[in-house]
Amino acid sequence: MPTQTVCTGWGWCHHRGMAASRTDLGDFLRRCRAGLTPEAVGLDDGGPVKRRVRGLRREEVAQLAGVSVDYYTRLEQGRHSSPSESVLEALARVFRLEPAARAHLADLARPVRHKTAPPPAQRVRPAMQQLIASMSEHPALILGRRTDVLAANTLARELFTDWTRMPPRERNYARWMFLDPAAGELFVDWRTVAAEVVGTLRLYAGRHPDDIRLNELVGELTIKSAEFSAWWNGHQVHERTHGVKRVAHPTVGPMTLRYEALPLPGDADQVLFIYHTDPGSSSHDNLGLLALLSSGTAARRDGRVQLDSSSRRTEPPQTHQGA
Repeated sequence: MPTQTVCTGWGWCHHRGMAASRTDLGDFLRRCRAGLTPEAVGLDDGGPVKRRVRGLRREEVAQLAGVSVDYYTRLEQGRHSSPSESVLEALARVFRLEPAARAHLADLARPVRHKTAPPPAQRVRPAMQQLIASMSEHPALILGRRTDVLAANTLARELFTDWTRMPPRERNYARWMFLDPAAGELFVDWRTVAAEVVGTLRLYAGRHPDDIRLNELVGELTIKSAEFSAWWNGHQVHERTHGVKRVAHPTVGPMTLRYEALPLPGDADQVLFIYHTDPGSSSHDNLGLLALLSSGTAARRDGRVQLDSSSRRTEPPQTHQGA
């Protein structure tokens, strides 16, 4: 299939088709190779002689993977398509890839099939809408393709932002994360959280290389956010499963939130995120207060929610190892 060039309204172009897949595969392999040292894989680093390349040499990767140097070179340069599963497994072993990165490698190596029509718009089932709406004590939201926000309960909108006030095409978690200054103020570990969002988009891009709206989103964020551009070019991938996020909410104060990411049956690209706190913690109290305020049962004075300073607990200092 010939390469098709798609240019977004943000002055950014993306090449789609077989050539794009080969280019992305080569870029991913080069970055994996640059991230390993000879010592890490049991090779001699050459002693005092300075290496001219960062990470492993192509011939070293080829040796460890059991393929010829010419074959591996052609993979990196996009001159060979559809490597076998055994070759992909060998490369994943050499590069010590995590499961998400292994899947991404397989996606990039898979031949691109031309799609005659865009996928249908995603819809959240009414029963699922009712389910998350009933979670009055837990923030819950459903993200779809390219991190589009498909649904969010009242508490999630109070915790993050009210996506319902945005135009439909702007209801996107990644877009909010990078273009709304409030997101940077909310997340204590914003750089970690934001980098993982980029990794999620990278993983999705490997699975859906012909998604025009993804190309538009990446183009806009690349132009408008230096951090997004740098992390996107770093080609790291991230699979959303579970984790911890620390926030400094402007109304109720600091909270440490745990979350679970649950793919929904019937649409693998819809993921339900449920947030909770440790019972008895100050985070639990603050989230409960936010739930109370969001339900409209808190006292209101002159049309503004008034917080008693004694009801707002301060999160104790703690060491955090990522989000």
